[in-house]
Amino acid sequence: MFGIIRPCRNRLGGELAAAWRAQLCGLCLALRDDYGQLARIATNYDGLVVSLLVEAQSGGRPTRRNAGRCPLRGMRRADVATGDCVRLAAVVSLALAAARVRDHLDDRDGIVGAAGVRPAARRIAERWVRQGTDTGRTLSFDTGVLVAAMDRQAALEAAAVPGSPLLLVTEPTETAVAEAFAHTAVLAGRPDNAAPLREVGQLFGRVAHLLDAVEDYRDDVARGKWNPLAATATPVEAVRTLCDDAVLGIELALADVEFTDGRLAHRLLTGEVRRAVKRTFAQTGFTAQSGTPRGQQEPINFGGQPGPGAPADEGETPDPGKRKKGGDGTGRWCCCEGCECCDDCCCDC
Repeated sequence: MFGIIRPCRNRLGGELAAAWRAQLCGLCLALRDDYGQLARIATNYDGLVVSLLVEAQSGGRPTRRNAGRCPLRGMRRADVATGDCVRLAAVVSLALAAARVRDHLDDRDGIVGAAGVRPAARRIAERWVRQGTDTGRTLSFDTGVLVAAMDRQAALEAAAVPGSPLLLVTEPTETAVAEAFAHTAVLAGRPDNAAPLREVGQLFGRVAHLLDAVEDYRDDVARGKWNPLAATATPVEAVRTLCDDAVLGIELALADVEFTDGRLAHRLLTGEVRRAVKRTFAQTGFTAQSGTPRGQQEPINFGGQPGPGAPADEGETPDPGKRKKGGDGTGRWCCCEGCECCDDCCCDC
């Protein structure tokens, strides 16, 4: 499971948490039904935003079906999203997963990068692209823009040098996500929403790409892997500014979208994206508003080597008003009431 949006059930409340789960489980099952069990590993938090955007713009009650018991739901049944909304999300999720597999293959990284696994992993990624293209046609969605973006990414990365504009590297992701978001307006019968949703998608793709690069930076540098921030020698303050500006742009563009019920979409694409930015930079040792690290740590210069400071979660002094999540040994702390949750939250979410 990957993605920058990781909402807490306590923050969402019962109704919106149920709607979120319906989308998440619906996407997982759509991947299984259309592409086989293995495709379920392509389920990701960001891809399901596509599904919920379709529902949020559509008239009438959302379509649901009762799904069987699942270990990830504590062996409980659930009403899950179904129909074209989750099928479009599945197409986008497969493309994202295929791009991630190809990235690992190129870097010879992780399990799929192992010599004996690479040929099979490449075939799987290619099959997902073909299958997604076929499904996309039934939804009048041209997946060619997604494929072209993946093909363009490698060339842009190879050309990046210190001083190159960072946004040249993020452009393929921005373009792909923008077209996926815009097509939700087509499926929902709201063509006037296509333009602002294209802008929302472009900026969301930018934030997702940048946060992924920030999150991976230390490991990439340590392993000698390519990272857009190191390759372009972009200072951390500039990266944070790009993220904050993009979040503001998402909020402004989203205000121009007409929803039937936009509560969950607004919650995820505004508050949760802003939290994702704050969380990711905090985990690299930086405060929310400036490039100053917490706990007197040395700042990270993304154009060079990581600073020696430990991540913010290590050695953090617990707030007496917060309680530790028991039994997981993570040493993380979280407040269950109005929490700014960490990834390993004490909440049952």
